[in-house]
Amino acid sequence: MTALAMECPHLAESVKIDCAPQKKKIDETKDWECTVCSTTLSPWLCLYCGEVNCGRYVNGHAKTHSDQNEGHNVCMDCESLAVFCYSCDEFVVNDTDDRLLNRVRHDMCQSANHGSIDNEDASSSLGDSESWKSDCSSKDTTENGRTLRPRSRKRSHSVDSGSAENIQCKRKKASKVNGGNSRLRERKVVGLRNLGNTCFMNAVLQSLSNIQEFCGYFKQLPSLDGVKNNGRRVYHSRSYKEIDDVLMTEELRKVMISLNQGGTKGAISPESLFTVIWNVVPRFRGYQQQDAHEFLRYMLDRLHTELLQLIPGSTLRDSQYISLGYKGRSSIVSSVFGGTLQSEVSCLNCGMESKKHDPFLDLSLDIPDKFLISKKSKENEEAVPPCQVADCLSSFIDVEELAESELYYCNNCKSKQRSTKRFWIRRLPNVLCLHLKRFRWNNSFRTKIDAYISFPVTALDMSKYVISNLHETRRSGIGSNLYDLAAVIVHHGSGAGSGHYTAFAINDGQWFHFNDSTVKLTEDEVVAKCKAYILFYIRREFTLPRVSL
Repeated sequence: MTALAMECPHLAESVKIDCAPQKKKIDETKDWECTVCSTTLSPWLCLYCGEVNCGRYVNGHAKTHSDQNEGHNVCMDCESLAVFCYSCDEFVVNDTDDRLLNRVRHDMCQSANHGSIDNEDASSSLGDSESWKSDCSSKDTTENGRTLRPRSRKRSHSVDSGSAENIQCKRKKASKVNGGNSRLRERKVVGLRNLGNTCFMNAVLQSLSNIQEFCGYFKQLPSLDGVKNNGRRVYHSRSYKEIDDVLMTEELRKVMISLNQGGTKGAISPESLFTVIWNVVPRFRGYQQQDAHEFLRYMLDRLHTELLQLIPGSTLRDSQYISLGYKGRSSIVSSVFGGTLQSEVSCLNCGMESKKHDPFLDLSLDIPDKFLISKKSKENEEAVPPCQVADCLSSFIDVEELAESELYYCNNCKSKQRSTKRFWIRRLPNVLCLHLKRFRWNNSFRTKIDAYISFPVTALDMSKYVISNLHETRRSGIGSNLYDLAAVIVHHGSGAGSGHYTAFAINDGQWFHFNDSTVKLTEDEVVAKCKAYILFYIRREFTLPRVSL
């Protein structure tokens, strides 16, 4: 399956801004503000008339402008320079025959609203040691016209809370677990720019950055610029064609540090990280919506693999290298997210049981059919019982009889026999990632289950899903099976390939809602009412191997 979208057929009739006199509007515009409501959040430039309006996830005036004006279908994000067509309802990956989109991007980069990134603040620029230029000539673009260099605007907003550009949140009184300390601490929270339908990535990054044990590892990790990977020299160039050996770990390290530090320079652009991901995972290329869970798995798998394959370089001490892969057996990924499942297959003919152990980084949970609203229940107005995440976990470990096509070969019967199968959790992870399977294939289409599934914000007890007769289980205390919610990823919309992703995460005792560059303070009651797609729970007895750098 390719990740590239279909070419837009509306460019010739809808891209006119490069022709005089419309082009002057780019040069004359000082601030990207919505023509209707004057907000500077998510500004989109109509490529037919040059009018600037806000995106559909702010007040939707760009969409209204398109609906009310024939031919005004194609617009460009003033921040990321991604192009979207409302007629196709998709991001645009192609260009006009005379490359008008590329010329508009060049003009936008040269305008007063786009400046070079300040290299004095490496945590905000997320770049390497070389200088980033503001020139966006064609040599710095992909074949689809997408610029690969980080960009910044003089006016960018990381959060939306009144007129403040950053929320200075005060820490609530510490809980009794922390000794009842009532000292308050201020911290600034920062958002992530949307680079063209990259909300799926932003939601994952914000969730991971607020898992302190995971983010803290990257704060200690030394720079990996110039480190060897399998005997190959890693990058000093940001050219898309020369990025084959770039370490995703290094770009993720910079993003994690930047998000952890916060700051006053507005939203962070994770473009360098996304460029690397484009290269190492081609399915994520293009501007269409991707699945946040698939992205999370690809990124964690890649991170785990890179950390285990890194070999000592001239810039790392031996002790630093050993800490990267925890002596070559595990990594921060497996140490934080890794657990173990035990599958049990029982022959229905002789009763012989076969056991197998498998590692996991997350649990994908089906939503039981009895909690789904069918056409029949709608017609009869039958009440559908509320579903809890505990129901999904119970369904996960229920005994199921294997289908005829999955007959089990019994070593005792020496033939294939009918059998049952069930799962248990043998070892719980430090961070339990629960993926609710909201998307199902219906014929050739993926449909979404939009049902509300309740989940505990605190004290999720996993005891009943863990094998109880193991020595380690009997020896551990009750706290080892209790989890508290750390982050939630939510999908808004009806389809897997469309919609929008946001995230909730707790930081210093307070919950925040992360919507790309916008961050808002919220309450746990609001979090508990969201339609969760991915849940991150942290175990109260969090244990990691001690690592000294």
